[in-house]
Amino acid sequence: MYGGVIVALVMIGLCATVLYQGRVDALDRARETSHNLALIAQRDIERNFELYALSLQAVVDGMSQPDVLALPPHLRREVLFDRAATAKYLGSMLVLDASGNIVIDSASDIPRKGNFADRSYFTIQRDRPNAGLYISAPFKSRLRNGVPSIALSRRLSHPDGSFAGIVLIAINLEYFHNLFAGLSLGSHGSVALIGKDGVMIMRQPYDVHIIGRDISQASTFRHFVSAPEGSFGETASIDGVRRLYSFKNFPDLPLIVMVAEADQDIYAAWRERALTIGSLMVAFGLGFVALSFVLGAQLRRRMRAESELEMLARTDGLTGLHNRRTLGEILEEEWRRARRTRNVFSLLFVDIDRFKAYNDTYGHQAGDDALAAVARCISENIRRPADSAARYGGEEFIVVLPDTPPAGASLIAEKIRLAISELGIEHAGSEYGRVTASIGTASWAPEQDGSVTAVIKAADEALYNAKATGRNKVSRSRPA
Repeated sequence: MYGGVIVALVMIGLCATVLYQGRVDALDRARETSHNLALIAQRDIERNFELYALSLQAVVDGMSQPDVLALPPHLRREVLFDRAATAKYLGSMLVLDASGNIVIDSASDIPRKGNFADRSYFTIQRDRPNAGLYISAPFKSRLRNGVPSIALSRRLSHPDGSFAGIVLIAINLEYFHNLFAGLSLGSHGSVALIGKDGVMIMRQPYDVHIIGRDISQASTFRHFVSAPEGSFGETASIDGVRRLYSFKNFPDLPLIVMVAEADQDIYAAWRERALTIGSLMVAFGLGFVALSFVLGAQLRRRMRAESELEMLARTDGLTGLHNRRTLGEILEEEWRRARRTRNVFSLLFVDIDRFKAYNDTYGHQAGDDALAAVARCISENIRRPADSAARYGGEEFIVVLPDTPPAGASLIAEKIRLAISELGIEHAGSEYGRVTASIGTASWAPEQDGSVTAVIKAADEALYNAKATGRNKVSRSRPA
């Protein structure tokens, strides 16, 4: 028996080592490939944007020369734009005056009509004299039937430095779409160009609804801006696919290029090999499985028994809620978390009205049934995983509500109170003719001092107030 166990363990260890190393190698290859693809995309974009920037600067320089401006429109257009606007993927190349109107148009001697004073590429240059080369977020072109584009713009200034307008060049997003489509990243891979402000300029796979989306709050974007370049594994907020991301921040442009291979593509070949090797290991491990089966069955029975014992030790046997010992642990843990995270913390103190009279009238068995019914009402009206309820003692219950403001605690308390009342359990000794409950609520806010004991005391005082003012109601503790 022991020989079979030793052989199985040795084989499993060797197999696991080989498979792990193969997985590491697959990840390293994917990281290197993604880095190289990101570098290729970055250099292509930088090279083209450098040419676009030079074209813009040439127009800026030309606009400051009176002899150029004095030329006839067709000659002036050729001198200023020098056929730059005929390049592939370029849209309009325009000169706008200080009001945002087109005054020179690369597409025509007679400028097309249009005012773009509302566009960011205009307002940024108008309001920031030192903006330099500005790259806009994606927009739909008004002059080209809504073609998705971005704009590069530079400021024009009068001799005294005042704003004279802008020069802009529109780039069709098709350029980035075609560039990224040529990169092989597997069927679930992704590549994107993102502004350093978090605006998505282009993403492959292409989705028109994603272009222009602000992802500045995504966890992946926080990685992108944390270093000039790097790689990390993360699940995409856009489509929920886990990928290995490689990214590069452009040194001279407010852009980030990201290349990501999906885990399922990275490990596809590795999984096939692992399946083959694993199948062989199954054959060699059958002996070990047979030997360990009996021991495993006994161990599972023991663990179940220990789990049941632990559950019994932590649970009130009558109501199924946490017992007071467990409540103490929950309160201590949630109180520490609330103080650490600076989140509001609330408690409900629930007490069944005139319960002694109910027991005296209907007997202890009926009283136990009523306690169990009330406990179910409490459990059914706290739905968040972090919320918990416990039997505090006798007919008293405490509900712990982490990260719940006073208004929310009162709302939950009212739901519990109403659910208990609607049980319709007859109670001749109650002024309401049925079993009801009074509830006190208390909350702690990060700006307050105090302790969890003080919060419990405040909830108890609120409960006393509810009892004193008529019962079957919710009372909120007053702020300290």
